[in-house]
Amino acid sequence: MITVQEPKGRLPKLNEPILIVDDDQAIAGLIEIYLINEGYEVLKAYNGMDALELLKRKEVRLVILDIMMPGIDGLEVCRQIRTSRSVPILMLSAKTEDMDKIMGLMTGADDYLTKPFNPLELLARVRSLIRRAYGLNVKANQARSSDLMTIGPLEIDKGTHTVAIDGNPVHLTSIEFGILYMLASQPGRVFSAEAIYERVWNEPYSPTFTTVMVHISKLRDKLEKDSGQKWIHTVWGVGYKFEK
Repeated sequence: MITVQEPKGRLPKLNEPILIVDDDQAIAGLIEIYLINEGYEVLKAYNGMDALELLKRKEVRLVILDIMMPGIDGLEVCRQIRTSRSVPILMLSAKTEDMDKIMGLMTGADDYLTKPFNPLELLARVRSLIRRAYGLNVKANQARSSDLMTIGPLEIDKGTHTVAIDGNPVHLTSIEFGILYMLASQPGRVFSAEAIYERVWNEPYSPTFTTVMVHISKLRDKLEKDSGQKWIHTVWGVGYKFEK
C-alpha cells in the first residue's frame, strides 16, 4: 500500500507544468501531491482524448502517461504526441512483462514505471527525465558555434537540443538525442550498452529489459528514414558506434 504524505510546504511553481494522464483519479491525485510538493505545476487529464486536446493549448515540461485507459489508450496517445513533440514521456502500467515495456518504449516513451510504484522513485525519474531533456539547453544563449555539430547533412545542436538532416528537423526524444550526441561526439568509438545507459540515463546500469537496444532501434529508424543513410552501427557482442 502506498502511503500519501501531505506536503509540508509548497515550493514556488516551476516554469512549465507536468501533465498527468490517468483514468484512475486516486492515482492521479497521489502523483499530483508529490509533484506539487517538489514545486511543479500540475495539469491532469483522465482520458486520452482530453490529454491530446489539452496539449494543443498548453506547453508542458513532461507527460506522465498511463497505458491502460478506456477509449484512446496510452500507447496511441504517445504515438500522437510523438508526431509533433519531443516532450519527455514517463509511461505507467500495471503490466510487468518485458514485451509490454518494450512496446511502450517503441511508441516513443522515454521511461517506464510499473504499478504499484514508490512515489519517491517516480519523483526521481521525473527529475532525471527533465534534467536530460532540458539540461543541455543551459548554454543556448552562449557561444553557439561550440554547440553545433555538423556531419555531412546531419546537424546536431546541443544548445537547442535539436537535430536536422538537410535542414529538415528530426524529432527525437531526450533519450534519443542523448544517445546520438554521445555517439556522434566520438565517431568510430564503440560504446557498450552499459556505458550508453550509465552516461545517458546518468544512473547505474541495471535494466531488466533491452532498454538501450529499443532506443537505438527507434533512433536509427528516424535518422535513416530522413537520410537514407546508416549512421549508427552495431558491433556484435560489443556495442554501438557512430560512423560518418
